[in-house]
Amino acid sequence: MSVLRKKDKKVAEAPERDSRLVWRIAALLIDYPTAAVTAMLPDLRAAAVSLPEPAGPALVSFIDHAASSTGGTLAQHYVETFDLRKRNCLHLSYYAYGDTRKRGMALLRFKHAYRAAGVELGEHELPDHLAVVLEFAATADPVAGRRLLVEHRPVLEMIRLSLADGGSPYLAVLDAVCATLPELSAADLRKIATLAAEGPPEEDVGLEPFAMDPALLTESGGRR
Repeated sequence: MSVLRKKDKKVAEAPERDSRLVWRIAALLIDYPTAAVTAMLPDLRAAAVSLPEPAGPALVSFIDHAASSTGGTLAQHYVETFDLRKRNCLHLSYYAYGDTRKRGMALLRFKHAYRAAGVELGEHELPDHLAVVLEFAATADPVAGRRLLVEHRPVLEMIRLSLADGGSPYLAVLDAVCATLPELSAADLRKIATLAAEGPPEEDVGLEPFAMDPALLTESGGRR
């Protein structure tokens, strides 16, 4: 009986280990492609190869694309894809709240989750950026991190749809992340339909505590 319990425990833990590895790799890949990240691509590929389908092959396909990109091609594509197109915004609260007062409260929810896990963000770093959430889920608190990802699953699907429409190779990274999450629920599908029909609201006030520094935006490719 004790042997069976140990075996069952290992089987139950394996998906979480795989998910955390997917999240860690995806956090690096969905952020601005710096020279440091580019240098890590061989190691990231080696780790991704060990992951099961469909997440592993999806990550490998993007890493191969990134590794074959020359000069600043990938960085240019990143800026054009995520910084210049609101439909691809990687800030998870943006789709639902836009630049409104309500979004400020949504950002606090992310920050409270991080603080509860003993994590403090940089002063100018917005807590709802997908790379930040994935890194948190992978390295700090997988339960709270998964919860944030599941709560914002409709937004992830909206980004996926937009990337698919644009033929972006970054679609593979979103595919890998979504493969670690539960199937879409009926409520998720309704939310996706609402987001697609209405888009984010506009009201450029109420976000002063979370204002972006233009210099940081240029430096990091939009994560902050």
